[in-house]
Amino acid sequence: MSPSTSNIVLRTDDLSIGYKKKNNVQIVASGIDIEIKEGELVAVIGVNGAGKSTLLRTLSGIQQIIKGEVFISENNLSNTDPSELSKNISLVLTEQLISKNLSVLELVALGRQPYTNWIGRLTKNDLKKVMYAIKLVNIEDIKNKKCHELSDGQFQKVLIARALAQDTSLIILDEPTTHLDLYHKAYVLKLLQQLSRETNKGILFASHEINLALQLCDKLLILKDKKALFGKPLELINSDAFSDLFPSHLIQFDKESSSFKIK
Repeated sequence: MSPSTSNIVLRTDDLSIGYKKKNNVQIVASGIDIEIKEGELVAVIGVNGAGKSTLLRTLSGIQQIIKGEVFISENNLSNTDPSELSKNISLVLTEQLISKNLSVLELVALGRQPYTNWIGRLTKNDLKKVMYAIKLVNIEDIKNKKCHELSDGQFQKVLIARALAQDTSLIILDEPTTHLDLYHKAYVLKLLQQLSRETNKGILFASHEINLALQLCDKLLILKDKKALFGKPLELINSDAFSDLFPSHLIQFDKESSSFKIK
């Protein structure tokens, strides 16, 4: 691996995403070329139905690639065994089926499953990584609570800690601020920014919080009209990438404040 690519945790080449049903192919978005490096926070944005969740499922190997290639730390996703993939990608989905009867500590410890033996016994190293993840997201004071006792904001932090405990180079989150108020939306996204810097992991998340993403992210991927635009926030702003993201009769993008405003 060359020095120029050694810190790339996710790369796509002319990727098309969508659905295959027998001989019928439905393209949701195509021409997706992205590159995420260690320590970068990247948001996927777009209107409802633009393909944000479809993209994340495709990048994480859950959904079949329609066309193109995905590389995780320079390993082709199509040729990567699922057991190995779980050591490279941590996934946090919006509606995961998780027992909330588990304690915070027990749920975070599930992040070590790709590394534990067949009976799931944690080693000292596993426990060290679990406790470090709990410390990173500042939930040490609730580690013995049951998950059903937590607020939505607290539970989201627990899911992030579990992803950190998995110790992968890439973390993918699907709308991590769902059900949160404005303060906790900003708190969680600011936490992701901090974690990307402290852990040097690449973090990719889908979100409707575009104004927050513009302020906090290193790069953005915009999905619109079945196409993809990728770049740094300022580059995308200067190229008018946000001007027609929403119907202009109600919402318009203000370049001066780098935010959307209601007319």
